[in-house]
Amino acid sequence: MTDQPYTADPPELRRSLSVLDGVAVAASSTAATTSIGIGLGVTAGVVGLHLPAIMLLAFLPVLGIAGAYSRLNRVEPNAGNGYVWVGRSLNPWLGFMVGWVNIVATVAFLAYTTAVTGSAMLQLAGEAGVHRVGGLALDPGSTAQTTAVGIVVLVAVTLTAVTGIRTAARLQTGLLVFEYVVLLGFCGYGIVTGPHAFSLSWFDPFAIPSATALAQGMLLSVFCYWGFEAAFSVNEEVRDPRDASRAGLITLVTMLGLFLLGSVAFQRVLSEKELAGHGAEGLAFFGDRLAAQPWAALPLVALMFSAVASLQAGVIPTARGMFAMSRDRTLGPVWSRVSARYGTPAAGTLLIGALAAAVAGLALVIPRLADMIMATVNAVGIVVALSYALTALAAAARFRSLLREDWRQGVRAVVLPALSALALLGLGGYLGWSFYTSTDHFEVSADNGWFLLTTPLAMIASGFVAAGWAKYVRRSPYFRTGEGTDADAPQLLTTSN
Repeated sequence: MTDQPYTADPPELRRSLSVLDGVAVAASSTAATTSIGIGLGVTAGVVGLHLPAIMLLAFLPVLGIAGAYSRLNRVEPNAGNGYVWVGRSLNPWLGFMVGWVNIVATVAFLAYTTAVTGSAMLQLAGEAGVHRVGGLALDPGSTAQTTAVGIVVLVAVTLTAVTGIRTAARLQTGLLVFEYVVLLGFCGYGIVTGPHAFSLSWFDPFAIPSATALAQGMLLSVFCYWGFEAAFSVNEEVRDPRDASRAGLITLVTMLGLFLLGSVAFQRVLSEKELAGHGAEGLAFFGDRLAAQPWAALPLVALMFSAVASLQAGVIPTARGMFAMSRDRTLGPVWSRVSARYGTPAAGTLLIGALAAAVAGLALVIPRLADMIMATVNAVGIVVALSYALTALAAAARFRSLLREDWRQGVRAVVLPALSALALLGLGGYLGWSFYTSTDHFEVSADNGWFLLTTPLAMIASGFVAAGWAKYVRRSPYFRTGEGTDADAPQLLTTSN
């Protein structure tokens, strides 16, 4: 594989994707089956039997964020999306921070999903009667075993991503069809036959136990929606950049429907204790309650497919975001080398996979998989909320003139993104304060507030260090203009947006 060298005017990625390919990438990145199978149990441990309420409530600010992404993408399609948009409209340091926290959050997510993939495979082995390999008893709740198995899968999907996003999109489309058929079938059957009575209180956000539970539940739910913007990270490879906006919005609305269906079905079938107590094995337990083997294994197979697809979908947009940052010399030249054979940032894609594998190895300090999942999801939820909020504020700043020219357009382009941003910043700040005041000592544990707060703070602090290096050592022009090297944006649309 021969890579073209870094230049000031690098070659473009190949434009070959349709809107359906974009949906496949974004939906795989959002990973509805994984979010339902694992995220619902984690969230239920915080908000109890109010999963539909928290999913609906979290959708509102995320919808405002999606509108900001879509509008910004119309006037400036860019693989760096938030990194370029925030740097141009607000401040280059904040723009770099958006790019950086998305990178570290995705690497952390890939590490967590690597373990989830391994857990699903070990659970399937158990269902097939394989409980030992040699003298080793297989344990789907062991971080060490699940990580080892998952890293093998991570290597395979990274190599597939190198060959081209169209190949990856086709694979993900096939996996998604199977996942959704199984998910819709089992959740629909669970809603009809579940032993627990349906209650409208499930949709009542005022019945959530406390303000802290509401804030944490909201950010956990935002984490579940996280990934729809992957469609905007490949907008330099779609045939029409507007297709990226359509793909992102289609994915987001689809996720809302699936999350509501899944949350109602889980609460019809499982008790609150069962919901919160099974962690990474929640979907398998749900399947066992509804069907006998081998049919009961289908949700577990769907979870495995979802995890595999989200691994690949996580690698793809991250490599392209770093591609955009490298073009501005905020990151090293290796990230912007495009494979002459595949037309992809191949070296960067391989490095992302390697970094994720390394972080997955570091996660072994948390021996229980359920604890590792809780710690990762909380940390990623906070930094994703920060990234979303800054991007929405960039949209509000960029289109503020619409408030004077067309108040209806101004409300959609300025007011709604700004309100969404303030909501997410407020939730993140409140949750951080709750973590800080919840304990008086530090320990590596998923129920230690200082540990849960330290992880996202370390992600953010490392971004300022990397930004300083890019500005003062690499002397990136990005910090003078906030614009990407390919940011030749047309005039803002003030009448037809």
